[in-house]
Amino acid sequence: MKLFRILVAAVVFGSVCVAIAQTKTPQVAFTFDDLPAHGPLPPDVARPEVVRSILATLKAEKMPPVYGFVNGFRLTGYPYQADILKDWVKAGEPLGSHTFSHLSLDVVSAERFEEDIAANEPILKRVDPNGDWHWFRYPFLDEGDTLAKRQAVRGYLNAHGYKVAEVTMDFEDYLWNEPYARCMAKHDDAGVAYLEKSYLETADEFIGVFRDLSKQLYGHEIPYVLLMHVGAFDAKMLPRLIALFRSKGFEFVTLEQAQKDPAYSFDPNIGYPGGGTLEELVAKIKGVNFPDNTKPYKKLEKLCQ
Repeated sequence: MKLFRILVAAVVFGSVCVAIAQTKTPQVAFTFDDLPAHGPLPPDVARPEVVRSILATLKAEKMPPVYGFVNGFRLTGYPYQADILKDWVKAGEPLGSHTFSHLSLDVVSAERFEEDIAANEPILKRVDPNGDWHWFRYPFLDEGDTLAKRQAVRGYLNAHGYKVAEVTMDFEDYLWNEPYARCMAKHDDAGVAYLEKSYLETADEFIGVFRDLSKQLYGHEIPYVLLMHVGAFDAKMLPRLIALFRSKGFEFVTLEQAQKDPAYSFDPNIGYPGGGTLEELVAKIKGVNFPDNTKPYKKLEKLCQ
């Protein structure tokens, strides 16, 4: 009888542990690429307004510090955009590197790519002298079309004190910024309404896609790192996107907190033309199919033309 009670207790305890694991609060770290400027603007919208809107939303929503990844070439033609970066830092948001020229490692040599990383450093030092800007985000998520390139650049990053800012959740938010500028120029309210609806629907779908993929790869959900861009439509939709994550029970964390998870210490170590999120690369080497999904590419391309 005593043994029976012990076995029952063990089963109950195991069930509680499973329940706790299944109800663990999902976490996500928001990050933004292409600072200080991304995509076309609607009429009568100045470039600094976009980032100020994003910063205002992050403050109003009480979000933890959010990394913005910088392409320094923008300042060559538009020196005033250094103030946009300084505003980001003044708001308590950290900066990282996205290379100077937003190069794809798939189409240049490792040496040329490394030179472009180095070229970005003087700007980061100037606008964020006390910040931890040694976080690096690959443009286009292209980490090298060959293994030799991947390993060479990873070695360079390690030698120069950089940490890779991985991406584990993405819905290609940038796709909506250009049609938004067109629709606003044409005063097409129906077009804008479609953009708002499809943006949130696609974000919702891909939250589910990456959560499912995480469970397949790791047996549980990892803390996610979401890729966003500093586009005009992103700024407009950010409050509703944050609300969407909240409605699904997500807790917002920093990039550093998310990447403490052991999943981020694993390097897939493959050449992969076209790039992808960390989960996509892990799925590739594990032979796991990426879940079925849809994106309205053609409609977005044609909208308000």
